[in-house]
Amino acid sequence: MTGGQVVVDEPLPLGTGGRGAADAVRFLRECQSRALTVRWVPDHDALPFDTGLLHHLPPPAPRPATSPGGSDGSGGSGASGGSDEAAVWRSRYAYGLFYHRRGPDFVTVMDRRDPSAAARFTLDRPAVLDAFLAVQEPTALDALDATHREAVSLLADERLVLVTRGWAVALPPRLRRWPVPCTSV
Repeated sequence: MTGGQVVVDEPLPLGTGGRGAADAVRFLRECQSRALTVRWVPDHDALPFDTGLLHHLPPPAPRPATSPGGSDGSGGSGASGGSDEAAVWRSRYAYGLFYHRRGPDFVTVMDRRDPSAAARFTLDRPAVLDAFLAVQEPTALDALDATHREAVSLLADERLVLVTRGWAVALPPRLRRWPVPCTSV
C-alpha cells in the first residue's frame, strides 16, 4: 500500500463463492470504508452471484486484451477486469453509493446502487441488528442460530448481505472518511 492505494498481487477469490468470496468482499468493503483505492482482478470471469451487489465497492482493474475476444478467451462476458460486466461496474462505481452508520441500538443503511430505487433502512429489531453486526466478518450460516439465519435471509433479500455457498458477509461499508462536501453521499 502506498499513498492510499492498495495493489493486490493475486486475483481475489470471488469466482468460487463461499468463504474465499466472503473474505474478498470484506477486504474490498474495508478498503472502501477507509477511502482506499484498490487495484485488483477476480480469479474467475463468471461470479456465482449478481455482481450488481458489489457496484459500490472498488471495481476490478481493466485487463489488457490479448485476443479479439478478450484476454481470457471468454468473449468479454463475466466479471473479469476486461469484461463488459466489469466495464459496467467501473462506470457505475462511486464512493458513498452504499454505506451504513451506527447509532445506539440501531444501524442506518443508505443504498443508492440503483439510482431508480434508492433506499434507506433502519435496522433496529434486535435479531436483525445482531445478525447484521455478526456478518461484518464472514460467517458460516451453520454457525448462526435459526433466528439469526432468518435475519440474514431477510437482509440478503434486501441486498444488504451477500450469501454465497453457505457463507454470509455484510455489504455496506461503515464510512470512516467522508467526502467533501459530505452532502454528495
